[in-house]
Amino acid sequence: MRSKLGPSGLLPGLTLVLALVLFCPACGASSLGLAVHVVPLDADGGNTVRAHFSVIAAGPCPSVSGLCSAGEDCLVHDTSVPFTGAKPGSGWCVRQWQKTVPSEYNATIDLGSNTEIYVSMNARPKVRQNSGRLNQPAYVGLPPPLRGRAGCPHHFPLSVKDLDGDRVTCRLARPDQGECVSCPQHAFIELDEEKCTLSFTGDTPVGQYSIYLMAEDLMPDSGPLSSVPVHLSLTVEESTSSCLDEPTATGDTPQEDTTLFVLPYQQVQFDTVFTSQRESVAEIAVIGPPELHRVGFTAVGPLAAMTVAWIRSENLLPRLLPVCFVANTNSWQSEPRCVWLYQRQTRALPAGTVLTCEEAQMNLVLPVASLGGVDLAELQLNSATCPVTYNSTHLTAVIPLSGCGTKAVHSGSDLVYTNTLQSVRPFTVVSRHPSLVLPLVCRIPGVQARGPQYRVRVPTEKESFGEVTFWLEVHPPGQGPLGNFTRVPRFRSLQLAPRRARREAAAVGSRLTLLDLQVMSNSSTAAAEMLVGNCRRSETEDFAESTFLLENGCSSSNSTLEVLTEERDSRVYRLDLSSIQTQGTTMYVECTASLCIPTSPSQKCPDLCAGSVGQSVTITNLFTKEYTVRSGPVSLLVGSPTTASPAPASSPGVTPPPVTAAPTAAPSGQSTTSSRARERASAAAAGVVLTAMSIFLQHVLH
Repeated sequence: MRSKLGPSGLLPGLTLVLALVLFCPACGASSLGLAVHVVPLDADGGNTVRAHFSVIAAGPCPSVSGLCSAGEDCLVHDTSVPFTGAKPGSGWCVRQWQKTVPSEYNATIDLGSNTEIYVSMNARPKVRQNSGRLNQPAYVGLPPPLRGRAGCPHHFPLSVKDLDGDRVTCRLARPDQGECVSCPQHAFIELDEEKCTLSFTGDTPVGQYSIYLMAEDLMPDSGPLSSVPVHLSLTVEESTSSCLDEPTATGDTPQEDTTLFVLPYQQVQFDTVFTSQRESVAEIAVIGPPELHRVGFTAVGPLAAMTVAWIRSENLLPRLLPVCFVANTNSWQSEPRCVWLYQRQTRALPAGTVLTCEEAQMNLVLPVASLGGVDLAELQLNSATCPVTYNSTHLTAVIPLSGCGTKAVHSGSDLVYTNTLQSVRPFTVVSRHPSLVLPLVCRIPGVQARGPQYRVRVPTEKESFGEVTFWLEVHPPGQGPLGNFTRVPRFRSLQLAPRRARREAAAVGSRLTLLDLQVMSNSSTAAAEMLVGNCRRSETEDFAESTFLLENGCSSSNSTLEVLTEERDSRVYRLDLSSIQTQGTTMYVECTASLCIPTSPSQKCPDLCAGSVGQSVTITNLFTKEYTVRSGPVSLLVGSPTTASPAPASSPGVTPPPVTAAPTAAPSGQSTTSSRARERASAAAAGVVLTAMSIFLQHVLH
């Protein structure tokens, strides 16, 4: 069923007024998103529930001091890694808390002084005939604030799950049933109720709009079993280019609705990888459970990646936990995607079990009688090489903390060692014996924990790359610091025969036909490799109008070729000015560049022009930030004194002295070229000190 978020006869004028009201920062007090996950409590037959709230609030982040009152069963989740984002507007943050409330619940919640939320839900207790248990309401993943562009249709699928396996549908909240207050309705958004997908037509003014939904779980031939609220926001921005240029998920990014099963104290992680051809990804925005780690965000050229990880410790969170994420550029947003963490229920240690934790091992003694028919021959630890012995009365195992597949994770300040005793069967064997999954845990308090696994120091960017500077130099072919490589050049994907360049005279004042653009750095690390994303030229210093010389590491046309050199931390590009239409006699050049270090001999830095991330190369390498370096004015006339000054980000406006270019000749068969070269800027003048960027998850969590 598809429904519009508003009557078909809504007047355009009213729509515009509504858009302007909703876009006004001072007028609104609603959230940018809300989801409530409801867990019925068996203690009173489901008449009360534990409601888990996640609310997206616009920046600055509001206080949570008034969410819980004295004597309430209420807990605010403080997290060391809060969920925040920069897009849209002035940014946002997430507030999360859990509270025991009646199964039918209506309330207005004040989140600080700037955000007011009305919440209505219906989770009246219902005992399921097929299981005899209380019904579990539906779960909906809360995506980061949605962004669209005027004139660009877009789909926003919601990720839904149900623990009972019921069908989940989404519908509009109904003000006449008290499900929302002053619910805005929009004719430019349609809702597919069966698929829980929003369709934005693009036919609306720029503004910020709220969408209020109810998610319901249904059994065949029955009405809704429960209704829980979902609030979303859609920020519509101006469209400046193609509607098809949004970032796309690629590489090892999990598919939508992927479920990852998590045992107690188990660490799960996955990579998010995006490509964006028009603009670099500014952030990968994520919303998930408390203490979800997001590390190693890297954006290089068209590629961006980040690692997401979560360690299951003791908690009262729901069994299903969504992790929803999007990639944001300055102008676009990827389609939202959610991964679900399923906290697998496991049996407690059987009666009579003894598990002792020693300095280097844990010892397990397990009564066979308590295993209830489990085939003992199928039991093994995380590593099949470690023995599990048993007789007619007991099963025993000695499990080293540094072997047998034992894993170490952090839970707060404590260090927790985990292994699992479980039934393992060949895929070809069908058995009617019950199976066993039994987590084994040894916790070491933080004050006692020692060794490199507990505290690992992450190297700074300066330690990895040294004091790094980036700058641009423009030289005639065969001149400059890389003149040995440009005198008789070898081009990427185009090899020229090694022969002496024939020099021809060029009249002073005539136009140049060839220039060499040299993108330079001076990292003290020999393994550092230069990556150049985009280079563009403009006839004006403000780059109001520009054309690409390089785009995502690729030559934009035959007018730009890369000259192969033996220098890893620099790049050279031959510019054929005879094929570039220029009106004036001066141009400016701007490039984006970064450095990469492979983390092992088997890894390679990414080829930005390849358009593929391969085996998550952005995760397995170390990068600096991507920086923009701009030249000063470059004369296009032979013999004319000019200034080619790269104004570094740290020292804008620094201009070296002008250098007069002498005419030069190109290799036979190419256009004659001449240019003026600038002097190399000093490290103090051209320095761009980069900040630490890449953090590897295994260094933080293992």
